[in-house]
Amino acid sequence: MPESASNNGEGSIASRTGAGPVNPEPAKPARQRIDSIDLLRGIVMVIMMLDHTRDFVHSGALLFDPLDLSKTTTALFLTRWITHFCAPVFVFLAGTGAYLQFARGKSKRDLSRFLVTRGLWLIILEFTAVRLGATFSFDPRFLVMLQVIWVIGVSMIVLAALIHLPLKVVAAFGLVMIALHNLLDRYQAQPWQGPGSPVPSWGAKLWMLLHQQAFFPAGSHFPSPIVAVFYPLIPWIGVMAVGYALGALYRRDSKERKRWLWWIGVVAVLLFALIRAIDMYGEPRHWARQKNVWFTVLSFVNTTKYPPSLLFLLMTLGPAILLLFWFESGYRLITGPAAFLASLSSKVRGFFVTFGRVPLFFYLLQWPTAHGIALLLNIIAGKPWRWLVKTPIDWRYEPGMGFNIIVVYACWIGGVLLLYPLCKWFAGVKARRRDWWLSYL
Repeated sequence: MPESASNNGEGSIASRTGAGPVNPEPAKPARQRIDSIDLLRGIVMVIMMLDHTRDFVHSGALLFDPLDLSKTTTALFLTRWITHFCAPVFVFLAGTGAYLQFARGKSKRDLSRFLVTRGLWLIILEFTAVRLGATFSFDPRFLVMLQVIWVIGVSMIVLAALIHLPLKVVAAFGLVMIALHNLLDRYQAQPWQGPGSPVPSWGAKLWMLLHQQAFFPAGSHFPSPIVAVFYPLIPWIGVMAVGYALGALYRRDSKERKRWLWWIGVVAVLLFALIRAIDMYGEPRHWARQKNVWFTVLSFVNTTKYPPSLLFLLMTLGPAILLLFWFESGYRLITGPAAFLASLSSKVRGFFVTFGRVPLFFYLLQWPTAHGIALLLNIIAGKPWRWLVKTPIDWRYEPGMGFNIIVVYACWIGGVLLLYPLCKWFAGVKARRRDWWLSYL
């Protein structure tokens, strides 16, 4: 998302520019990137493709929820669960990247203009390129899927106004939205039940856009094109606002920044464990004892994503912030005494950083790539494939469809390797050139 500066894990923007940590208008530093942020973003982008590959390839994708402990396996549960980290980190770092643009010298007026235009552009992409890549269909009965790109777009537009407030107010706004939005869970609009059932009112549709996952006709009567709200806006706007506030840490010196990252991450993780153990607030899905200890642990970490509960966000953003700390602390992705392991660790790091430098480019490409691999594989294997060229309103389970989890992972790895040369090329283009349009892709 918005580009960030770099200190290769040490130092700070302030130390390079001479700006103090509270200077509201820092001098404009050289355009660089922060490898730790790009690394984390790249890792979650690659994991995100695993989720979409599973959606198209796995035999049970349309049969049952992989988080349903009565039907799933450990491997399938963890394959889905690990991808929970993707959207929160994606949205959070988009906010951090916005602050880093300000820290590099962009005025708040220019930053607001960029956030509004970038946000509108992302919404357009969600309605067009993302929809097509995810469905391979132009069926006019299905209007759009409102997913993470839509959320980032709207959140950027809101952030364009928030950045003119004091940073502490922006942080408080985001934290309050994250902490208290589960109080709204008790208010549920009547969902649309399909053809022949009442179409929700405009007020109910607005509520669904804000805080309730739903399908509904775009018009006041059916038939009219269907809107699928996978990502309601609350509390994602708050996640981006908190990410923006955290960006201020990158104007502090490395030692102080790492101390803050450590404690923020630890507190978030401990809060998750404590509130989840009490099991009275912050998560509509209660945990329970299961058939064995391991499945009880899975129940404990099985939190709600749509919309993301307080515990879902603590469970994902806490470890993510700890990873930012770790990535700045002389880590190795692969440890070992031999020199070649150190070299391998550096190469693995560079691999993920490449994707983190072109996240939107990768996101747009991974949809048709995962989808296309699944389509080709099903056709070659003689399995049901026509659902892969239809929209979600026509997705139905057919006996014999899809493949096992091993094939899912093989397709995912193949898709990531296929996209790597393209992402590396485009990252090079963005590093060499300053064309205005590159900041929108």
